[in-house]
Amino acid sequence: MAGKTISEKILSATSDSDARAGDVVVCTLDYALGTDGSTPMAIDYFNEMGGDRVSHPERFAFSLDHYSPPNSSNSARLHDRIRQFALDQGIRTFEVGEGIGLQRMVEIGWCLPGGLVVGADSHSVTFGALNTFGTGIGSSDLAAAMISGQVWLRVPETTKVRLEGELSEGVYPKDIALALVGQLGQEGANYQTLEFHGSAVPTLTIDDRLVVSNLVVEAGAKAGIFMADARTEAYLIGRTDAAYTPVDPDADAHYVREVVIDLSQLGPQLARPHEPDDVVPLSAGAGTRVDMVFIGTCTGGRTRDFHQALEILTAGGGVAPGVVLVVTPASRQVLLDLMLDGSLERFTRMGAVLTTPGCGACCGTAGVIPGDGMTVISTANRNFKARMGNATAQIYLASPASCAAAAVTGMITDPRRSA
Repeated sequence: MAGKTISEKILSATSDSDARAGDVVVCTLDYALGTDGSTPMAIDYFNEMGGDRVSHPERFAFSLDHYSPPNSSNSARLHDRIRQFALDQGIRTFEVGEGIGLQRMVEIGWCLPGGLVVGADSHSVTFGALNTFGTGIGSSDLAAAMISGQVWLRVPETTKVRLEGELSEGVYPKDIALALVGQLGQEGANYQTLEFHGSAVPTLTIDDRLVVSNLVVEAGAKAGIFMADARTEAYLIGRTDAAYTPVDPDADAHYVREVVIDLSQLGPQLARPHEPDDVVPLSAGAGTRVDMVFIGTCTGGRTRDFHQALEILTAGGGVAPGVVLVVTPASRQVLLDLMLDGSLERFTRMGAVLTTPGCGACCGTAGVIPGDGMTVISTANRNFKARMGNATAQIYLASPASCAAAAVTGMITDPRRSA
């Protein structure tokens, strides 16, 4: 029998079984995340299922990140309900302003190599950057997990993705992720794991890998997993004292296919409205007028993303007249980093609108909402119609550098030509 992929190994270990692709297994989870968009319903299910006490509450966290800050008295009441349930059950809460739950789970060292971490948020696939099987679940599954400490999963088949070559100047991990989604299509990896290999992987930082893992769900993937290496170990120093065991695939593991992306041939990428897989070379959209530029989210709101954007903005002389630049750090820690190194002051002097760390502007539930007919270029992971709260807005997706270049010129611009 063939060897096992990373997914098969992790789900075998956490289900105490010989798990193979296609099997349905019941796994003991390491950690789980609920958001203010999913936890209220999970609490309802918990009560309907006869729940009393949460099993292993220390393994759960609730994040008040989508309605951050609350945009109505109703969302404020939902937050209060989550807080009270968390207090009663002894569950950790990431408060308003603390940031995106996905980012916080990584920052506090809850996503470890070989672990199983789920979240009632589809972008929980982000955790795979740290050699974790990270995946999204529904509110009812979160409720069942709170009661049992377990989750059921069908073991995914796996596609091997080889990242080869080196990125050229002005090309970034977001461009890798968009190119991959564009190549696979929105359903091209349905319920599969994308397992990342290749000579380029060691050159990618953990922040880079978080971006790539995050976007695999836009191709329908169940998980997007990197192998652990020296960068992984270095990132976890000071974040956890827990023991962990990295998981590599077997040499004879079975893959349903292999996809190769040559980074040396890759240029800046652009996802056009209103689909994240409608990806073209950024040059195909060059010259398109831009009204709003959004830099933030769990895909583009880390310290390194803002530094890349600032380099372009500074070289180009700042923000073009008539362009609204919105800046949303992924977490309070990122916000503090930007304050301490002077980046936040530089953004503010350029006229940027700073919003609360969280998900709000990305999904249109809080923060800045584009006006009617506005064209937006964003570092986010989705650009569906009405995604940012206005169905008439046209949303493009690109790297932080490409977004910054658009802010400088007032139109979609290749970042390699804007500095």
